[in-house]
Amino acid sequence: MEASCLELALEGERLCKAGDFKEGTAFFEAAVQVGTEDLKTLSAIYSQLGNAYFYLKEYGKALEFHKHDLNLARNIGDRIGEGKASSNLGNTLKVLGQFDEAIVCCQRHLDISQEQGDKVGEARALYNIGNVFHAKGKKQLWGCTQDPGDLPPDVRDTLQRATTFYEMNLCLVKELGDRVAQGRAYGNLGNTHYLLGNFVKAITFHHQRLAIAKEFGDKAAERRAYSNLGNAFIFLSQFNTATEYYRKTLHLSKELRDKVMEAQACYSLGNTYTLLQQYDMAIDYYLKHLYIAQELTDRVGEGRACWSLGNGYVSLGNLKQALYYARMHLEISKEIGDRNGELTARMNVQQLRTSLGVSEEDLSPSSSEFEMQGAPRRSKGQPWQSVKRKGCSDSQWSDERPWLDSPVDADDITVLVPPPVTLSCEPPDEDCFIELLSKFQSSRMDDQRCQLEEPQSNGEAGANAASLNNAKDAALTTSPQTEELFDLIESSQGRRLDDQRVNVGNLPGLRITQNNLGHLVGEGDRQEPGDDFFNMLVKCQSSRIDDQRCTPPEPGPHAPTVPDEDFFSLIQRVQAKRMDEQRVQLPSDDQPSPPSPDPEPPRGFPS
Repeated sequence: MEASCLELALEGERLCKAGDFKEGTAFFEAAVQVGTEDLKTLSAIYSQLGNAYFYLKEYGKALEFHKHDLNLARNIGDRIGEGKASSNLGNTLKVLGQFDEAIVCCQRHLDISQEQGDKVGEARALYNIGNVFHAKGKKQLWGCTQDPGDLPPDVRDTLQRATTFYEMNLCLVKELGDRVAQGRAYGNLGNTHYLLGNFVKAITFHHQRLAIAKEFGDKAAERRAYSNLGNAFIFLSQFNTATEYYRKTLHLSKELRDKVMEAQACYSLGNTYTLLQQYDMAIDYYLKHLYIAQELTDRVGEGRACWSLGNGYVSLGNLKQALYYARMHLEISKEIGDRNGELTARMNVQQLRTSLGVSEEDLSPSSSEFEMQGAPRRSKGQPWQSVKRKGCSDSQWSDERPWLDSPVDADDITVLVPPPVTLSCEPPDEDCFIELLSKFQSSRMDDQRCQLEEPQSNGEAGANAASLNNAKDAALTTSPQTEELFDLIESSQGRRLDDQRVNVGNLPGLRITQNNLGHLVGEGDRQEPGDDFFNMLVKCQSSRIDDQRCTPPEPGPHAPTVPDEDFFSLIQRVQAKRMDEQRVQLPSDDQPSPPSPDPEPPRGFPS
């Protein structure tokens, strides 16, 4: 017996709750194919299908179904549903980097929630708006050369607005007694103050986040809190305290069997021990990071590990091992197209070869000494061990929420533009239209001319006026060009009105019957967004031209086992003076000398 739409949808919901979003979407899509006349059921299918595609990172599909959900909610007059669909649109647009449009959608959700007295929806909308400003601020920080806390005014303003909305959200969820939501707010306030350079405040908020995570036994949130605390203590130069939190991060990552986070924790510990000048410990953790990067086939992570290992061995005076890892770094940089990494690796290889007094021909692909160090080796024809890569969420900057609790949003941010007016004339060029316009407007221009004749009697004036009106009416009713223009205006404006209507027939899976036809709101009755919404939308769309300009180059291949790039640049600037004090010249052949620490500036810690 063929399954009903509702049965298929319930199975899709069950699979998505179990984390199998791919199979869940298949059942939801099947439910749409079967169709239903129940408008509420169809709206729920659209919403959950959009959420499932969001978690599969198929954001185009997510936008499509959240747009359907928004259109349907407006047609049936479901204000709460319209708000939730707007929220889902905002979240998806945020991920796509369309921050201004995302703010418009989230603000729409906030307005509807306040209008309906929905405190839970209002809190969620405030949280989502804070997330959009936070993400926008992080993107603006990319390539920023200022010291921590010394931010450009636009970046600081964006991040300050994020803290404002997070604080409003925190006050409301405290009023509602929602401890889980309070934990999320504390975590994101800590992250935002971290970006602002307020590291003491960041630590305070992350400690509060940690306490709530322990209260509910949320190990993943606890791990994030430990990692974020370690990052903040690094910037306060409290390196020993940072290592304690990174060790706890590593322990929980192993407990959660999260290899990506385990690798990041190892890399953070390696960098911290480098700052402490404990190079043996640093190399140990860099090697652990390298093993996991190879296991996950993360070539970018491997390159970073080799680079750090080379610097560590230079600091210990083991130039042969340093040369080996420098050559590995060079090989990987060539493979992944990392131009900057390749130039750095070439320079390091050349300096080490000069110091060792060896040529390229003297170098063998491996050595017994290298194997004794316990490092991995690979022959030319043997690929690195390939293991299925586990997905990881971007949990460093925002706390995850359960799948069903997170409204995911789509893009309904489009400006409706009527199709261009076309004239069915022979020949089809501009002269036809100008000629027609001139004939039609000629009488109007004559009507506006000033009469210079002497005043006439009232009777004569009335007779002349009547004759002029009669002549005008006759001209209007007998002119074929005028009729053609009226038909043209009617047809073009008719199409424009149709373009602005929501065509319920375009909603997939909707069966229009006598039962649900009455629930669809008429064109005149449907509640449209107010002028404020459209004014905001126009402002957002005005930036479309800027969006089409040439964008800066991409930051390069993503390395899931290596922390975020923004942390690398901050650490490098903070520790630049300390690093310079540790630099020494590499020994030459004829004048050997004990090597001194020369660490590469740490490239980052998990955020």
